[in-house]
Amino acid sequence: MYGLTSKIAIIGRPNVGKSTLFNRLVGKRLALVDDTPGVTRDRREGEASLGDLNFIVIDTPGLEEAPVAALEGRMRQQTQRAIEEADACLFVVDARAGITPLDKSFAAMLRTSDRPIILLANKAESSASDVGVTEAWELGLGEPIAFSAEHGEGLGDLFNALEPLISVPEVEEDIEEEAWDDPRKPLRVAIVGRPNAGKSTLVNRMIGEDRLLTGPEAGITRDSISVEWHWSSSERDWPVKLYDTAGMRKKSRVQSKLEKLSVADTLRAVRFAEVVVLLMDAEAPFEKQDLQIADFAMKEGRALVLAVNKWDLIEDKSRAAEAFREKAARLLPQAPGAPVIFLSGLTGRAIDKLMPAVTAVYVDWNARLKTPDLNTWLQEAVARHPPPAVSGQRIKLRYVAQIKTRPPTFVAKCTRADDVPASYRRYLVNSLREAFELPAVPIRLLLQRPDNPFAEEKRK
Repeated sequence: MYGLTSKIAIIGRPNVGKSTLFNRLVGKRLALVDDTPGVTRDRREGEASLGDLNFIVIDTPGLEEAPVAALEGRMRQQTQRAIEEADACLFVVDARAGITPLDKSFAAMLRTSDRPIILLANKAESSASDVGVTEAWELGLGEPIAFSAEHGEGLGDLFNALEPLISVPEVEEDIEEEAWDDPRKPLRVAIVGRPNAGKSTLVNRMIGEDRLLTGPEAGITRDSISVEWHWSSSERDWPVKLYDTAGMRKKSRVQSKLEKLSVADTLRAVRFAEVVVLLMDAEAPFEKQDLQIADFAMKEGRALVLAVNKWDLIEDKSRAAEAFREKAARLLPQAPGAPVIFLSGLTGRAIDKLMPAVTAVYVDWNARLKTPDLNTWLQEAVARHPPPAVSGQRIKLRYVAQIKTRPPTFVAKCTRADDVPASYRRYLVNSLREAFELPAVPIRLLLQRPDNPFAEEKRK
């Protein structure tokens, strides 16, 4: 979103089609959409385009009348912050349902703001909605635009209304594709874990503002929300994109369609991330679901950091930390040496240690090793522990080279490659990880039969 200056907030009561409109404008199905009212709970930003207009669009929770302390009241505060940040607002009403007292109440609130308001009468794809479009005049927000976010009708009228409100960003010179360590490239970090582990509280503490909805209720976050942020180390300034994700419960407990969509959104955030921070509850770490999340992240090739939240609640911290590290080594053998940060998102304890660990594993994830060094390692590893014979025939490992990064991936030429036992493959990976100091990073080692130099002559 860097370079875009105009922000447009989508406002309205629950279930009027705000997230459908958001997805239409960003051109992707980023926001969860369901018939259940109140699906969206946090405000979400995305890069939108309409014709030659480019801007940031903000999807917001549905406006409801509720006490500030209630969940719905805190959701309303999120919407109010979006209005304050926006340059203009799209006020969405349901043309099929007609204008409700709640619509009138919020229209009055918007009229007191100094933001330009564009009124959209959504779900106007049929003649049955004509009455609702006419009723929208009563809101005192000017002429309503008959619109259908689901079918894309009315986009031309929306373009005409937005055009005077969108500032054109300065055109930057074309640049080459960003290298992994380009200071302009955002580092994508997903915060994942079980419900009520404190993911949203942690993100809020990291960025220094109440950006995400938090509270004692488990499962407040329903879809993955990306937050852009800058973190500075002694070496450089890091642009970061943090993904706050929905908590993941055991698959057998996930029954509703909405929760299944939330879990799928979290898995997608892991796939898009470069580093995954697995956040665990200090009072109940290493539940089966925690291990499954860590395993999924490693299988997807993501770098891994283990974070233990609510550390302020633990009395004997040194003993608990020792027990935690022992469990990590035993239960997560696929991520030996993964950095472990004991912190408290609520109090801010040790928060400053998290990003140094994240950037360290990110550098390792992008590591490129020299071929001569790799082959020196291979000779020493084989000399230390030769591969077992198969059917009385020796297996020979002759050459190894790195073929890609993110994660580090290697190919070793090996006779009888298909017969190499899984235990010996693990030995090679662990030896490689130890020799080149690559903890918490997935390493992929492919064994291939060497090319036969005489094969071409035989075919002739």
